[in-house]
Amino acid sequence: MDMTTATALKDMPLPPAPFLSSVMQLEPQWIDYNGHLNMAYYNVMMDRAIDQLWLHLGIGPTYMKERDGSTFTAECHVRYLREIHLGDPVQVSVWLLAADEKRLHTFEELRHATEGWLSATSENITLHIDMTARKVAPFPSDIRARIAAVAEAHAAVPRPEGIGRKVTMPVK
Repeated sequence: MDMTTATALKDMPLPPAPFLSSVMQLEPQWIDYNGHLNMAYYNVMMDRAIDQLWLHLGIGPTYMKERDGSTFTAECHVRYLREIHLGDPVQVSVWLLAADEKRLHTFEELRHATEGWLSATSENITLHIDMTARKVAPFPSDIRARIAAVAEAHAAVPRPEGIGRKVTMPVK
């Protein structure tokens, strides 16, 4: 599915809005001494979901290999809302909130896959990288068009709660 040519992208159907990852399982070594998923591995789960969406955008591993482009996360804000434990199946919804020639703004919700409750959210800014120069660079036009189509589809669905939050102490 990791196609990069303009024709392949044009013929590939758009992913659903929001994008829904495959159901994923936690790995035993990710459980910390508190008996729940260690905070670092929430990012692993969210990143795996983003990688699945990137395949639909044409910017997965084949893109890097064939066109020397990739993405780097520039900023990430995770909220931990409810514990996840070993044996809990999880699924991530991803909204592509905005994009420009070099950046993607995404929001993810990690939910219990069968019970539906929200465990965590992650809001991210991702940069497109020219891997030859290892510098931020514009997306190629075919990829940019695909991203714009997905962002437009995602703009038509309701936005989840929590977008744009910042880290701050509660006001008393």
